[in-house]
Amino acid sequence: MTDSVLNFNVGVLGHVDSGKTSLSKALSTVASTACFDKNPQSKERGITLDLGFSSFTVDLPSTKKEVFKGYSSIQYTLVDCPGHASLIRTIIGGAQIIDLMMLVVDITKGMQTQTAECLIIGQITCSKMIVVLNKVDMIPAEKQAASIDKMKKRMLKTLEATKFADCPIVAVAARPGGPEAPDREAVGITELISTLMESTYLPVRSEDGPFIFSADHCFSIRGQGTVMTGTVLSGRTGINDTVEIPSLGMSKKVKSMQMFRKPVEKIKQGDRAGICVTQFDPTLLERGLVCSPGALVTVHSLIAFIRKIQYYKGPVSTKSKFHITLGHETVMGRLSMFGLLVDNGSSNKLFQDLNNINLQDVAFDFSKDYVHQDELSADKEKVGQGVDGTVNTLQFALIELEKPVTCAANALLIGSRLDADVNTSSCRIAFYGRILVAMTDPKYKETVLPELKVFKTKTREGLVERATDKYSVIAKNLFKKETNLAAFANFKVTLSTGEKGVIEGGFGQSGKVKIRIPEGLSDDTYQRYSSSGKKKGKNKEDEGGTNETKEGVKVCLSFKRYMYDLKKDMKQS
Repeated sequence: MTDSVLNFNVGVLGHVDSGKTSLSKALSTVASTACFDKNPQSKERGITLDLGFSSFTVDLPSTKKEVFKGYSSIQYTLVDCPGHASLIRTIIGGAQIIDLMMLVVDITKGMQTQTAECLIIGQITCSKMIVVLNKVDMIPAEKQAASIDKMKKRMLKTLEATKFADCPIVAVAARPGGPEAPDREAVGITELISTLMESTYLPVRSEDGPFIFSADHCFSIRGQGTVMTGTVLSGRTGINDTVEIPSLGMSKKVKSMQMFRKPVEKIKQGDRAGICVTQFDPTLLERGLVCSPGALVTVHSLIAFIRKIQYYKGPVSTKSKFHITLGHETVMGRLSMFGLLVDNGSSNKLFQDLNNINLQDVAFDFSKDYVHQDELSADKEKVGQGVDGTVNTLQFALIELEKPVTCAANALLIGSRLDADVNTSSCRIAFYGRILVAMTDPKYKETVLPELKVFKTKTREGLVERATDKYSVIAKNLFKKETNLAAFANFKVTLSTGEKGVIEGGFGQSGKVKIRIPEGLSDDTYQRYSSSGKKKGKNKEDEGGTNETKEGVKVCLSFKRYMYDLKKDMKQS
């Protein structure tokens, strides 16, 4: 049986007090249990502190029925995200379940700090947006048309460099006169719904894959059981199926399900629903993930492909800590950056334009060597498609979490500086990415990290002390006397005079080494350092010879030092 109602999730985001909740109320005809903020503090302060959900249904016009085959109407589920700066964790969690974003802007104030952050989250999590210019009633009637036109032009200019360039912009008054004024009919809502219909697309909905459900509210109904409301992120489930609550380590059987108070037999990806189970204390789960058994993993550390947010002005450095948001959870994570060097002429399409790469296209290969990096770069010439002949770097991060998080093995992640001043005018969202390797073993440092081939290039310099023959020299100052010289056997070196050599082993007890020169020393070098040529070398120095003659011939050694190898193995570069 084909579903007749398509559920389409619309995120309502914007700066605090821009009128998001008033807009949701004006649009909605059916409110869910979690709708319009259940938090008493929110009602006192008049701002949203939690995700609110509501909906309205629109019959499909005949012109749209060819595009939306099998559906007779569209149910728009509005996800009202809090705008307060300190609650960005909740915004990020909510944004990951939306198909389209409505960015609400107070027309009397324009773009504000959290408006910009919501725009960034939208760019990461969805492909379509409508800008809603709210509170037009606060502008004198004779100036409204000019003010709306001016703000539209300003917004279009702001959005030029984003994926939302040329997006629709609609002016409304969701709560004419403000929250204290008597109820009056909202202005511009009919045009907004029409624009929303035009921007609606048929999302990819699949019943394949594991069932993952993002629960945002949990409550009990006397005589029936406990209801978990949320959105299906992937897969499907039905009545009598078993679902797992990984954070609590328990499984429950689905007793019944509803979609906005209407009983249903099954739910699938994209649906907003309530799942009823029995013998479960609702206070144990306020927000989290529910899934088919074994679908989610508990992550202690992870490897991710990440991209820096261009508006974030601070560095994203190795050893630094950021707030890492995975689903509805946010924990501190310590970063270690590394990269894969890629020749610009690579035939692999993945590397043809790294700046427009799809996160889903990236895989991680433990067999490759990766170079350690001090900082994540947003420079398109350093990371991404450079000029012909340049070397590009695909950047990754090892993120070690301060406490484990239960999430999908390939979850989207966002890194932020949420400890920054909430009144700052700077963007606090630093980077985003997707998990490529989820480390579920608490002892990952012993079991997984040794397989990760991240290296630093080390360089050492010493001096030639003497030549034992035309094909061998003794070098000093290259190693300390306590160094395990056996680890460097057969490593290649280069003399500052150009000859190539190979370390054969130690010489004596002071850290000196014997180096074989397969092609032989140059006549000048041999004359200077052989026992028969020392006097001649001294005369040459007196006559003002080369730098090598004055300072001594240098021996240069370069090698890779693998950072996570428990044996601290080294490899010749």
